[in-house]
Order: sequence, then C-alpha cells, then structure tokens
Amino acid sequence: MSSVADILEQMKSKFNADAAAGMENVFQFQVEDGDSFYVAINDGNFDVQKGEHDDPSVTMIMDTETLLGVMTGELDGMQAFMGGKLRVEGDMMLGLKLGELFPV
Repeated sequence: MSSVADILEQMKSKFNADAAAGMENVFQFQVEDGDSFYVAINDGNFDVQKGEHDDPSVTMIMDTETLLGVMTGELDGMQAFMGGKLRVEGDMMLGLKLGELFPV
C-alpha cells in the first residue's frame, strides 16, 4: 500500500462485521499530508467517505506514513500514539477498537 486510496480499498476487504455489531460511531482520519477521510460504522456495516465528518466520535490525526504503518501492521497504533506520531481527539478508547474492526 502506498496511498490513502490504497488504504481505503484494503479497509473494505479487512472489515470485521461481527466486531461492529451494535456500534454506531464515526472514526475521522485527519491525514496531515494527504486526504482526510472518515469511516462511519452502523450496526455491522460501514461506509468510508473522503473529507471531514461534522460530528465524529473520535478523530485520529497523523501523517500518511504513520497511517500506512498502522494499517499494515508494521507500526503499532499504541506505540505511534505514545511516540507522538498519532494524536487522538474525542473518545480515545474507541480508537483502540480499530484493530478489532479492521484486523491486519
């Protein structure tokens, strides 16, 4: 994977609908050097849209390199957060669920 567009395609194939059962949340990905997008989870289904959501449940702010690393499993999300490569606004605990929703 080399771009945000590639990540979006990979997310579609990795989605774990069972982990999303009963959830209604919006994960905003604010990519500092690329295209921002959000993932809306609605009871086992999801939709990905480019741009900014009006009221996300959680916002994750990072650069493209960090996003690629986390989504491919080459970089642990918690390590990225602790190392200052990933910032989180909103429901921080919700951000931890991404690994269950989109397993590597």
